[in-house]
Amino acid sequence: MQYPTARRAVQTIVREHQQLSAVVNGMARYVESLSEGGHAPEPMVMRAMLYYIREYPEQIHHPKEDKYLLARLRTRTDELDDVIEELEAQHVAGEARVRDLERALTRYELSGSAEAPALRALVGEYAAFYSHHRRLEEEVILPAALQFLTAADWMELDEVFGENHDPFSGSEIQGELDRLYSLIFSTVSGTIQ
Repeated sequence: MQYPTARRAVQTIVREHQQLSAVVNGMARYVESLSEGGHAPEPMVMRAMLYYIREYPEQIHHPKEDKYLLARLRTRTDELDDVIEELEAQHVAGEARVRDLERALTRYELSGSAEAPALRALVGEYAAFYSHHRRLEEEVILPAALQFLTAADWMELDEVFGENHDPFSGSEIQGELDRLYSLIFSTVSGTIQ
């Protein structure tokens, strides 16, 4: 989707959505490989994908959206209150879904292929959940933000999202997450075909 104004915050949000989508697609490819009887990567690859989601979107991306983007929109218009409330609830639900995926992966690691269908089902549910979430943000919230937010709001959002620092450990963690994302992407792309 093209946005009429190239805002750094919008570009960052969309890029982070694309990265998370690639990880979610990698998870789907991973669980598909479990049922195809071919060579599936070790479960550690799936665990790395879940770790990435827990540490980046759940700990950095979504809290920034809540605290800055959604909060600013709420002060500028009441037209989006229902959508904002839905997205905030989805941010909370996303954490629970990741925990459920981690548990299902652990059951698969302990019990083997008998647990693969349950893991596959949860990954499918998470993929659908995330796809809906992303569409709401990119097709409703970001265009509304471009319409309703002020220049001062955008200055703050551009700075906050442009920093892209982990709130706990600074930029060192960001570099580690970038390397983890690259490792996940290259492993999944290279071993699951």
